[in-house]
Amino acid sequence: MRNPLILKQLLAVAIGIVLTNSGCNQKSENQANDRQPIGKPTDNPVSDHQHQHAEAFHGGTIVSLGADSYHAEALLESNGTLRLFMLGRDDTRVQEVDLQTIKAYAKQAEDLEVKNLELTPDPQPGDSAGKTSQFVAAIPADLLGKSIRITIPNLVISGERFRVALDLAANDSQSTHEPMGKPVVSGDEDALYLTPGGKYTSEDIAANGKTVPTVKFKGIRSNHDDKPMPGDRICPISKTKANDQFLWVIDGKSYTFCCPPCIDEYVRLAKEQPDSLLAPEAFIKE
Repeated sequence: MRNPLILKQLLAVAIGIVLTNSGCNQKSENQANDRQPIGKPTDNPVSDHQHQHAEAFHGGTIVSLGADSYHAEALLESNGTLRLFMLGRDDTRVQEVDLQTIKAYAKQAEDLEVKNLELTPDPQPGDSAGKTSQFVAAIPADLLGKSIRITIPNLVISGERFRVALDLAANDSQSTHEPMGKPVVSGDEDALYLTPGGKYTSEDIAANGKTVPTVKFKGIRSNHDDKPMPGDRICPISKTKANDQFLWVIDGKSYTFCCPPCIDEYVRLAKEQPDSLLAPEAFIKE
């Protein structure tokens, strides 16, 4: 008959061996999972922390970086220019980053052929010296009008490196909504909205509450609907479906827009080219 004490010791040793081997195997699996290439796009580079947002300030595509530490908004213009706007944890805040040339890759969603891109800094007004909050690149002509996947393997923000991946739908490159690219900053916004000029009058300023869109519409998100129905009001600038919440009085008339940047453009038009204004009734989908 075996000694019970010896049996317990042997059992403890066996359990220890099993646990040790299990831990080693788990560690090997984790190490294998951590080995991901940084120099080329992956088959599925969008991680749980790079989820895409449905809405964006310029009407582009927003992705989250580093568990929402930062955000980026990508907008593809009809001429093939890709704009990448850098945003903070709160995606309504502009994020400045160091000047850098960003290597990127583009491919048609269902294709395997990858094309090299370079996004170069294009600082916006208000960006600090040596910093930028916007990058631009030219998308190859043969990719325009198609669903495109953009992959950035190495983007540096505040000393941290991020991978970025996003998908642009086919109609993104055909959008008629051109981005501002140079958004109104604090002092300029006051000058634009709180001083009369052309067909933008003192009565209009009073009717709008003697305020500016960033204050009046704070917290209201834009949702660009590119397929307005007949009878829908459309934005005078983008021609997408207007949002009744973005109402602004110009020349004594109430206009509705898709987002605040379009209000900027139409107020400028009223002040600088007043004869080109059309009545609100002209902006109804036929």
